[in-house]
Amino acid sequence: MHKPVLLNEVLEYLGPHHGDFIIDGTVDGGGHAQAIVSSIGSTGKFLGLDWDERLLAECRERFASHEEGGKNIFLVHGNYADLPEILHAKKLGTADGLLIDLGFSSEQLENSGRGFSFSESSYDEPLLMTYDDSRTPVHEIIRGMSEKELADIIFEFGGERGSRRIAKAIKEAGKKQPIMTSGQLAEVVRGALPKSYEHGRIDAATRTFQAFRIYANGELENLKTLLNELGDIVKPGGRVAIISFHSTEDGIVKKAFQSLAKGEKITILTKKPISASREEIKNNPRSRSAKLRAAVLL
Repeated sequence: MHKPVLLNEVLEYLGPHHGDFIIDGTVDGGGHAQAIVSSIGSTGKFLGLDWDERLLAECRERFASHEEGGKNIFLVHGNYADLPEILHAKKLGTADGLLIDLGFSSEQLENSGRGFSFSESSYDEPLLMTYDDSRTPVHEIIRGMSEKELADIIFEFGGERGSRRIAKAIKEAGKKQPIMTSGQLAEVVRGALPKSYEHGRIDAATRTFQAFRIYANGELENLKTLLNELGDIVKPGGRVAIISFHSTEDGIVKKAFQSLAKGEKITILTKKPISASREEIKNNPRSRSAKLRAAVLL
């Protein structure tokens, strides 16, 4: 199981109590969920969503033998943008708390079979980068888009300054041979950037892969939808905690919170985003770029 980031901070700002109804809209392998379920006890309710059916199955296994019996634990294959419909269908009502962790776990990256990773072990995976088959795979996206469109995606969703060089290299490589696997894409991206990229701090393919994943799954649109629906998901006095790992995502959350606060719909609990401590970053490097923002519904 991957280590849940900012776990203590999530519990502090979300404040789950015995008997509460808490939603984890990105339950993943259940890292945060396990602590939340323990906090709400046998009289509480927990709804966990994930788009990745494989990870949801792992989470079901974990809670099948939970000491509370799991009778009030609902695990649903779905997208957090559809939460109002899911809550209505399950007759669960609005929640006391909502957690969204926009990060991507190592379990989803490594050996997913969907091309999320640029590691050696995932080299031959098909370049899909989608959570399910309802979305257009990345190998089709890069084949069908223009060089400029690809550069815009890589820059906007990945913050990659070498986006134009990468887009040009992708289109040139695609003329010779269709880019169909994660390994092919990683090699093209690395070849387009200097060997001293980021002084070796991150792999040269990191930001490009992130950009295509976010774009292919419509993640920013889903986040905006969720933020517009908070009043239909969380009851007055309920809390929302959102963890982002990318400046664009954090900017969307910040702007939405400010707008909702101005309209007297929420009170912001975090004047500045909460970051991981040095100790946590040392133990879990994934937490390095994590930012937590929290609010309470009015």
